[in-house]
Amino acid sequence: MSISKFSSTYARLAAAPAALLAPVAAFAQDAATTAAPAAAAAAPAMTVDKGDNTWMLISTVLVLLMTIPGLALFYGGLVRAKNMLSVLMQVFMITAVVMIIWVTYGYSLAFTDGGSLNSFVGGFSKAFLAGVDTTTLSETFTKGVAIPELTFVCFQMTFACITPALIVGAFAERIKFSAVMLFVVLWVTFVYFPMAHMVWFWGGPSSYTSPSGLIFSYGALDFAGGTVVHINAGIAGLIGAIMLGKRTGYKKEIMAPHSMTLTMVGASLLWVGWFGFNAGSNLEANAYASLAMINTFVATAAAAVSWCLVENFTRGKASMLGAASGAVAGLVAVTPAAGFAGPMGSIVLGLIVSPVCYFFVDVVKNKFNYDDSLDVFGVHCIGGILGAIGTGILVNPALGGAGIVDYSTADFAAGYPGTATQVFAQLKGVLTTIAWSGIGSLILYKIVDVVIGLRVSVEAEREGLDLSTHGEAAYHA
Repeated sequence: MSISKFSSTYARLAAAPAALLAPVAAFAQDAATTAAPAAAAAAPAMTVDKGDNTWMLISTVLVLLMTIPGLALFYGGLVRAKNMLSVLMQVFMITAVVMIIWVTYGYSLAFTDGGSLNSFVGGFSKAFLAGVDTTTLSETFTKGVAIPELTFVCFQMTFACITPALIVGAFAERIKFSAVMLFVVLWVTFVYFPMAHMVWFWGGPSSYTSPSGLIFSYGALDFAGGTVVHINAGIAGLIGAIMLGKRTGYKKEIMAPHSMTLTMVGASLLWVGWFGFNAGSNLEANAYASLAMINTFVATAAAAVSWCLVENFTRGKASMLGAASGAVAGLVAVTPAAGFAGPMGSIVLGLIVSPVCYFFVDVVKNKFNYDDSLDVFGVHCIGGILGAIGTGILVNPALGGAGIVDYSTADFAAGYPGTATQVFAQLKGVLTTIAWSGIGSLILYKIVDVVIGLRVSVEAEREGLDLSTHGEAAYHA
């Protein structure tokens, strides 16, 4: 397992030295004689296993399932009936738009060498998927083992889709549809793609000394997106909720979820799809994928139980909303740790994350009086922070963790630099994410507000965004 042990790429093959191009050519065209002999000796020929590729194709579809319909139904059930369709529309169209942006320039910005800016963002060498075809490969976390690059492009594309879709829960029921779409286009370009590059870009096990993204260079661990996805989206959501202001009638009118049934269905689909999210981030169908899978089971279960226990102690009753919220908090927390922690460590992580997130949702939000409609900050950002820091502890083999592979050793030995060292690296990754996303999101919201305005009128908000924005209703009497 690599120092990152999370989704990464061999995407710089097209622009890399001959030492990397030679083995790809040897595999795809049996033309190694055209490369320098020294380069051929420096790196092994890439091999592709159909089982690995099959698992990654399935994982990609599972992550799409998380977004549509999973996240859409989870959020949709939590809003009032008059805004159900608006949430479904926002999540659905974000997914469609980001897919086009991803293959146009997003993949290139996230997973190619950015030259002098490489610590922060990639370049445009693979814009419009230039040089990416059925013969190009992305290396996994095993030296010389690869998957088709098109598979990797699709897998990472689904991550790029769900992350901005998570944000909309923070300002649900009061934002213009046009503002959502413009913000998402700007946000993925200037916030998400650079974040993905900073955390997940490296040379791969065959070129582990090559320049990497900034957060990767810290030695920070993020198996499947605690920083890139959850902290990133959570901070952006908080900024958006504050900038748009509270919903009309907030704390004066009943704003209860209109369908906990749909929320439960959505939460369940999120849990199922999350196996692609976490176990798929291993890039291979091996024992580490199995580790990520069992951790995704047990951490989520522990967090659901933990949230209900907290509710029972504080409110006297456990709720379906609490069970669903706890499950999502557990999924968020285990995301960065999925391939690093042991199952028992993941259970502990799940038990801890729910009380912490509950405190932010029930106490902190009321104390500071901000209207994070569906608790994106309280669950995703806070859960992501706890998971990211916890990963630095739970990766320790003495605690049942998998350790961190050192690719400089002949046998790729797994070790652990110590709790203080690793937790400090994790903290640096967390703080960098908060700063990048927080400042970037603030600027982008302001731009959108100046250009087209962020918020619908009071009249449109009272009528409901389904009719006022989309001219149709989710339900008919």
